[in-house]
Amino acid sequence: MATAETAAGVLDPVLAFALVGALGVGGQWIAWRLRLPAIVLMLAAGLIVGPVLGVLDPAAQFGDMLQPMIAIAVAIILFEGGLTLDFHSLSDAAKGVRRLVFIGGPLGWLASACALHFVAGLSWESSAVFGGIMIVTGPTVIAPLLRQAKLSRRPAALLQWEAIVNDPVGALAAVLAFEVVVVLQTATGAGHAVQQLAIGIGIATALGLAAGWGMATAFKRGWVPEYMKVPVLFVVLLGVFALSDSVLHESGLLAVTLMGIWIANAGLPSFTELYRFKEHATVLLVSGVFILLAAGMSFERLMILDWRALVFVAAVILIARPLPVLIALALTNVPWKERFLVAFTGPRGVVLVAVAGLFGDRLAGLGITDAERIAPLAFVLVAATVVLHGFTLSPFARALGLSAGEKPGVLILGGSRWSVELAKALEKMELPVMIADTNHARLRNARDAGVPTFFGDILSEAAEERVELMAYEKLICASENDPYNTLVATDLAPEFGRENVFQLKRVKQASSRHALPATLGGRPLAQELTFMEANAQIAGEHEFRVSTLSEEWRLEQWRKQLPDAIALAELGPGGRLHFLDPGEDPSDREGMKILSIGPARAERKNGDEAKEAKAARVAGQGNAAPVSSKGGPATG
Repeated sequence: MATAETAAGVLDPVLAFALVGALGVGGQWIAWRLRLPAIVLMLAAGLIVGPVLGVLDPAAQFGDMLQPMIAIAVAIILFEGGLTLDFHSLSDAAKGVRRLVFIGGPLGWLASACALHFVAGLSWESSAVFGGIMIVTGPTVIAPLLRQAKLSRRPAALLQWEAIVNDPVGALAAVLAFEVVVVLQTATGAGHAVQQLAIGIGIATALGLAAGWGMATAFKRGWVPEYMKVPVLFVVLLGVFALSDSVLHESGLLAVTLMGIWIANAGLPSFTELYRFKEHATVLLVSGVFILLAAGMSFERLMILDWRALVFVAAVILIARPLPVLIALALTNVPWKERFLVAFTGPRGVVLVAVAGLFGDRLAGLGITDAERIAPLAFVLVAATVVLHGFTLSPFARALGLSAGEKPGVLILGGSRWSVELAKALEKMELPVMIADTNHARLRNARDAGVPTFFGDILSEAAEERVELMAYEKLICASENDPYNTLVATDLAPEFGRENVFQLKRVKQASSRHALPATLGGRPLAQELTFMEANAQIAGEHEFRVSTLSEEWRLEQWRKQLPDAIALAELGPGGRLHFLDPGEDPSDREGMKILSIGPARAERKNGDEAKEAKAARVAGQGNAAPVSSKGGPATG
């Protein structure tokens, strides 16, 4: 039986795996709870258990398997990134993405190489190879940052596409520079090196596209059963990566990225399920790789750096990154604010550290002594950019007006009177709200009330292009169509989180014949009413009300003043909106805002009846008795 620790004083490999998983996933969960950048916490956790405490030493525990493990993890991460690159999501950002790749990439390579040579003091050989890798901005970092920052669609698309496409491009740029260095150092024929590079890129492209087409065809024609689609996809992915990498190192990254892009744009009916599983796997891999890379960095390697390393990092952040991006996006339709946001957002991630370490060792083997500084420089650059952008991207985006929503908003499906009154109450709580409906006429009351609306199917491609879903944290399905409510709630639950999707009670919900499993539909609201019951309640002189608790006026006083009110949601001082479960009491805290529904106040009733009477007279019905919202004659 394996002991808890080996003779070397480090953890058993099984315990090491468990520790990496616990730190990675735990760090992401804590970051979600505290609203902190997840990458920063994972980086800190890896440094603490690695160089600081010496508990985790990846090289000692995993040995020769460490580099293949990281390489395969990076390949899967890039494949998942390719799965997100649906050409429909580009829309008006397409020109900007092309320029960032074809113009910004080469310019970034040149600027990075100059910074490495003139600022960090590396030789031109090391600078050329490392500069190619530095154009990689890293989907492993961009994805968590975008999830947290909630950027507007176009700058988010620019950053995401640039990160994923430039990852294999940067690796191949390093391969090209390395082959040139090999020619210069070993006097190998330049023609042979170029031939090898062209063959490797050609085979990688052919393998990636062929594998993507083959998987899409097999899935569409039912050649693979549903339960085997993900395992088959994994096996093909690993095969494509290994075959391509055996021809030309790092070309496997290009192959798997192209494979993912093809599948993303193949229109597969089961694509959503495939992508969600891959997304979950990527969360595990990103966290694990970051922990391993941080834990594997020793203080001895970092100590070979001097003050010029800090100046180099500053030069990259302030010059080598922004200048090529601004030049690439010049004369495009991208607004200046978005250009500045993209230019000054360049976090580096896993691929940079992994590939830099690999080529640093190979250059050192050729006799280039300063190549030993490449890996520490890469780690310092990753750490600095991750911490910087992790804490500044959200406020920077808000300052430029490019955040999809600073406060967690609410998206309401259905333009009924109940929905409009609820939206007006939520706006009083200073929350962004939108009402969506497939019927233009049903949105009239919402438009008259000044509530933002979307006309169309919320599941359509038009909604993907026009609705900033990132701006909304909660979804309330409240249309008059129960099956449609259930469909939308079920489809968007993974995007919003199942705990944030709610639905009005279905008419036949109590019948065992029509009962649905827990996996379908949304959660019930505190007041379990059907569409008809909810709107009848509003028509029956009930209203939504927002109350704020204070030191003198607490929950007990609120209940005494509003004995018939039913609390639906609460908004804490920190801005977190929480819809209450049936029977759940709101929190009794100072500054807590309570959204409730109850009988309308007397002044509200009289005001509504006066408006109805005036409207009746304007319509030429002045001789008829006005009708109150209850349906009887109005008084007063």
